[in-house]
Amino acid sequence: MTNSFSSLIESAKSLLVLLPVNPTLDEVAAGLSLYLDFSGKKKCFVSCPTPMTVEFNRLIGVNKVKKDFGDKNLVLRFVGYKADNIEKVSYDVENDEFQLTVVPKVGLPSPAKEQVSLSYVGASAELVILIGGNRKELFPDLLTPDLKNAKLAHIGRIDLGFANLVSFARPATSVSEIVASLIEESGFEGITADVATNLLAGIEDESKNFTRSGVTADTFGIVAALMRKGGRREMGEKIDRNTFPQGSIPGEMPMKEASFTDEPPLPIEETPIEAVEMESIPQEWLENPPIYKGTSTS
Repeated sequence: MTNSFSSLIESAKSLLVLLPVNPTLDEVAAGLSLYLDFSGKKKCFVSCPTPMTVEFNRLIGVNKVKKDFGDKNLVLRFVGYKADNIEKVSYDVENDEFQLTVVPKVGLPSPAKEQVSLSYVGASAELVILIGGNRKELFPDLLTPDLKNAKLAHIGRIDLGFANLVSFARPATSVSEIVASLIEESGFEGITADVATNLLAGIEDESKNFTRSGVTADTFGIVAALMRKGGRREMGEKIDRNTFPQGSIPGEMPMKEASFTDEPPLPIEETPIEAVEMESIPQEWLENPPIYKGTSTS
């Protein structure tokens, strides 16, 4: 099959995983899983037009999601240095090495080494994989001139429906579930524990812990396979017994809350029984204890 997922991946030397505007946790998990699975085998980037939010921090590799993608062009910036201070910029080639020279204006300092910033912009990806979304407008980076000649593929639950796009959209509980299926179907080396953990997080979050009506036996089959691959489920926050009030945990004795207005109790003096005044007891009781007899009437 010419446009099978495996054939598309194998034929591309560089890949760009593109997330939609304001993605869900499921979409980020699916995109990062593809990035982690491919990055060790091919040149791969993962990008999103909007910043990552705090809720995505539990996903492995979230720091790899960049707004500026690709490494086509090297950009040199002088951070904190005024451009007006520069008189001219020239370049030369010495011993087959490129040399850039920045000449400041008379009386002004040159940029410091600490002010030099290097970065890359521009995509050189041969294949762009769109993750999730339900319409083309959620992927504004497709208008980038560098992606004009790139081949496009889409993985999601809804077909985006535009030309020149290889669609792998299918009904599923989540995009992460589809990605897990495609990776397994393609016969790659296998899903690592980190990839499986991300996919599990996406499936659980999108299915609301498997409570949505779209959850099927296939969903649980994929979850089982991911756990066998070493995927770790998000079990939630641990319960801190110190946050519960005294006496609310079975087996613990309730404690009276201390009050700063309460006065300390007075000490109790214990008096030995021998010290009880014997005068308080009638003497005849001690010598001849009275014996009471019952009477009966008929």
